[in-house]
Amino acid sequence: MKKFYSKDFNIEVTEQGTIKKTFEVDKSVIAITHFTILSNRDDLAYYRGSFRLEINKDEVIPEGYSTKKVMCWPTVGANDRLKSIGRKETGNGLITFEYTDRDDGLTEFESYTISLSVEGEREADT
Repeated sequence: MKKFYSKDFNIEVTEQGTIKKTFEVDKSVIAITHFTILSNRDDLAYYRGSFRLEINKDEVIPEGYSTKKVMCWPTVGANDRLKSIGRKETGNGLITFEYTDRDDGLTEFESYTISLSVEGEREADT
C-alpha cells in the first residue's frame, strides 16, 4: 500500500540571478505527482521569478517558466493549489530546482525565501 508524501525544499534568494539546488528525497518516495511554488514574499516571487524543474534527470519544467503560472493566492481553493505533473518516478531520488530572480522594473529586490513544495507517493511503512 502506498502513502501520501509531501515536502518543502527551501532556497534563500539573497541576490538577483540564478540559484541551482539539488535536493534528495527520502528513499521511500516512489513518485512525485504535484508541485507548487511558495514564498515568504509572494510579491517578489510572483513578479520577479522564473524556474526550471528536473526530477530524476528528467526535465519537468523548462528553464524560464514563470512562477506566475504556478503560484496561488488565498482565494484559490485548497485542492486546486498544486500543479499536476502526472506521475514522475523518483528513481535516483534527486530533484534539481533552478530559480531565477530578475529585475522586473516594478519591485525592489530584497532577500526572500522560495519553497518548492512537492507531493507524491511513498512506500508504506513495513
